[in-house]
Amino acid sequence: MTDPTPPADAGPTNPRSTGVGEPGWERGTIERLMFATLHEQRVSRRWRVGLRLAWLLFAVLLVWMALFRGGPGGVDKALPHTALIEIKGSIASGEEASAENVVAALRSAFEDLGAQGIVLRIDSPGGSPVQAGIINDEIRRLRAKHDKPLYVVVEETCASAAYYIASAADRIYVNKASIVGSIGVLMDGFGFTGLIDKLGVERRLITAGEHKGFLDPFRPQTPQERAYVETMLKQIHGQFIDVVKAGRGKRLKETPEIFSGLFWTGAQAIDLGLVDQLGNLDFVAREVIKAEEVVDYTRRVNLAERLVSRFGASIGRGAIAALGSVPALR
Repeated sequence: MTDPTPPADAGPTNPRSTGVGEPGWERGTIERLMFATLHEQRVSRRWRVGLRLAWLLFAVLLVWMALFRGGPGGVDKALPHTALIEIKGSIASGEEASAENVVAALRSAFEDLGAQGIVLRIDSPGGSPVQAGIINDEIRRLRAKHDKPLYVVVEETCASAAYYIASAADRIYVNKASIVGSIGVLMDGFGFTGLIDKLGVERRLITAGEHKGFLDPFRPQTPQERAYVETMLKQIHGQFIDVVKAGRGKRLKETPEIFSGLFWTGAQAIDLGLVDQLGNLDFVAREVIKAEEVVDYTRRVNLAERLVSRFGASIGRGAIAALGSVPALR
């Protein structure tokens, strides 16, 4: 049996379908590869350009949100209004309620011709005496320079470093159940000398300077070292007391407990002269400043800044605070 003769038009393999067998087929193959590579490069370049544009738009959005955060209802800052600055959470460097953020907001509010008065709305248990001192000093300077009133409205808590700041205000308004006061200073930490002896662990601490390691929690604290720290804390406490007396003046009713670190409800604080009267933000804006429209000047830390601070300086700060080497008003 013989194979049938293939049709005339079928012929052998078509050289154009594979390129093999035709003179110059290698060149054609290389050209196709080059065109394919160029196409992939164009697609890749378009993706890169698209991603860059997307990031650019995202950055522009963040800048817009930071620069054009207005008050309720998009109030025009040129019109008469009440300037609001919030102090929430811990008062510390790197936090939202840092001196850097609060002072920048204060300057913007005082310099704005439309702001008829400034309200600090505080809800904070305290924090750094240094940060509070910087804010207190700047409030007094700006009040004298611009001749504008500044009031404090307390929400839940205004204690220690937060009250240090509040004492610079013209008047302080509270809720009857707010927590106010705690005029004192502390430095806390832990001692592990007994535990380390039980575990049979040898602590190796090498210092240059007789007292360089006196806050080390793994060595006993001497009476001389304790006395030194107490003297330092008393000095900071005295500064705190002087600031409160200067801010509150004759309104303050001094008692043996007033500077002891105790705290009181808003109603009790009114009787002691630590605050002035009951009131909230709307009341102060409407009845005291006479400008119901409220514009928020608060400087808030964006997500990127918060992530950086959490994984950067704040870790070191938290470690130091855990060892008890940072005084705090709380």
